[in-house]
Amino acid sequence: MSDNDNFAPHEHDATENEALAEAYNRGLELQKAGDLKGAEQAYRHALTLDPVDTGGVSIRLAAIGAQDAPEKMPDAYVATLFDQHADVFDDILVDELGYCVPLLVRDLIRRLEIGPFTRLLDLGCGTGLTGMALADCTVHRTGVDLSERIVELAYDRQVYDDLYVGEAVEFLQEFEEEDGSRPNWDLITATDVFPYLGAVEPFLAGAAGRLGQGGCLAFSTETLPEEILGGRSYMVGAKNRFAQGEAYIRAALDAAGFEILAMEPITVRLEENDPVPGHLVMARR
Repeated sequence: MSDNDNFAPHEHDATENEALAEAYNRGLELQKAGDLKGAEQAYRHALTLDPVDTGGVSIRLAAIGAQDAPEKMPDAYVATLFDQHADVFDDILVDELGYCVPLLVRDLIRRLEIGPFTRLLDLGCGTGLTGMALADCTVHRTGVDLSERIVELAYDRQVYDDLYVGEAVEFLQEFEEEDGSRPNWDLITATDVFPYLGAVEPFLAGAAGRLGQGGCLAFSTETLPEEILGGRSYMVGAKNRFAQGEAYIRAALDAAGFEILAMEPITVRLEENDPVPGHLVMARR
């Protein structure tokens, strides 16, 4: 999903809403006009009005170089972004942005001759595109997404056996069954999750702890040329999404105990008809 310029805060009273929207939109206008100092000032004011950062102001500040990139996008921002786009989610993602990563994952599983898998954990499941793409090579499917509205739409598709509203890393770290047991999976997917994460170490450590020996992890990343990354492991790009360097991903996977089965360059999506480069990764515990 793309960042949305039209900000509609909805967890404040009317007066706070108005002040927050005014500060945010002023920052947006100044940024578009090239006044980055003015934009920074307006964004920082918006952040004082909305510390949980429903509008993703911290991401915009990083994108204009006003501060270092946070380790992840604010949960409140991601949930709001997807809740507001839920009803047109598939139309935007598939038709406008040309997103087909779930089908690429299915093709990669076939080419690597791995699976079928008994238990799939689909993190950032959205409306169920990955669950549907992998329905023929998985038996039991669990979906998790931060957006309650998106999870409702995934439920309507009836592709998942279990669905939860939650943040991916927290789910990996904390989820227990009702009897207190901590379930494992033999395939974990995270298609279009890393552009919201930034630092990937907590996610990979959590995934490693939920996969049995030989279990697989499939995910996509977005990347930028090294001259733009400038030696950084990750950064917020011009479209307000995280990009990670290939070397960083490889090193983090190795540190978490994964063997890389494939790391292929792909076009993740289109932005204003321009291809967004990234990688499709399959790794094994």
